[in-house]
Amino acid sequence: MKKSIILLIAGLLSGATQAAVSGYPVVLVHGFQPDNLASRPTGNQVTTNGAEYWAQYWRDRADVRIDWPSQERVAGKIASDYVWPKLQQMSRNGTCASGCIFVSHSTGDLVTRYIIDNQALWLQNAGLQPLNIVASFDFAGAGGGVELADLAVNVASGGGLIDGALRLAISLWLGQIPSPSNIGVLNDLRVNSARQLAAFPDDRVPRLRFVGAGSDFLGATGGFLPGEDDGVVASHSSCGASSVASFNSCSRSVAMDGKLASVSGPSSFMPYHYPMLMSEGYSHSDMINNSAKDEITAANSRGSYLNGDTLQFNTYDEKRGWWIFSSRYRVVSNSNNTSMSALVYQAAN
Repeated sequence: MKKSIILLIAGLLSGATQAAVSGYPVVLVHGFQPDNLASRPTGNQVTTNGAEYWAQYWRDRADVRIDWPSQERVAGKIASDYVWPKLQQMSRNGTCASGCIFVSHSTGDLVTRYIIDNQALWLQNAGLQPLNIVASFDFAGAGGGVELADLAVNVASGGGLIDGALRLAISLWLGQIPSPSNIGVLNDLRVNSARQLAAFPDDRVPRLRFVGAGSDFLGATGGFLPGEDDGVVASHSSCGASSVASFNSCSRSVAMDGKLASVSGPSSFMPYHYPMLMSEGYSHSDMINNSAKDEITAANSRGSYLNGDTLQFNTYDEKRGWWIFSSRYRVVSNSNNTSMSALVYQAAN
């Protein structure tokens, strides 16, 4: 009996160790949770919400989560009451002593950028060792801002006209029309605000980007977003482009559906932002779920971590169509039956 218990404990510990990506501990930073604006969670409820957010795939493959409530501001209570205590704990535990990888989704991209810009100074001033973050995997990143947030804040403050289409789009995204006192992190998600928050971090952490162009809202929100979008975030943000524009891809030579052709994509990116995988069929929420939605292509098939380690995806090019109407497409191997998150996790291990 004692031997069985020992083996069980050893198996559990082994499972925890295998949660690492490329041998590095994983730190999760979730995104905006619209229901928080009304429920205003605190304490254990914030932790519960964070666990539920990642339940589909990443929760059991991570070592640490930084959970935060969406009714607060990034540089306010999110940083002071939720991020800072966790950074101290991670430093004292040596979580990132040999390197760690952050995995973010949506607004977690913006929160992670704020962490990258400030964590070393904060921890040094507290007499603690800074975290050694070797890379960040950013799914559906909202670090470049969300046009829907601009519209929601304008409507909440009475600064904009609201027609039926806009009301539907905001209601589908938020589940409500927010009031002026019920905006929280939406203030930080406005495009200009987001792009000014820790825009040029000193720490050279590679931000590897994973992008979708589907929608959970039957296209109702897409009319308010420039270029390709995932139903919430436009491609200028999720790709990590240095400027706001109507982009149809993260690449100028590969379309979201993998077609090899000249396409409208960014010519420059925010510091250390590198687009990797793209798919026309993945919506904003699909990116961190464990379900294959569509074939996936690569803007770049290889990305490097801060210490020189690499993330590599296998791709192949194939001809589709007939005669002069044919085109070539780039596809990530096994993407037709593997979710975006699983592809990233498997490639990193």
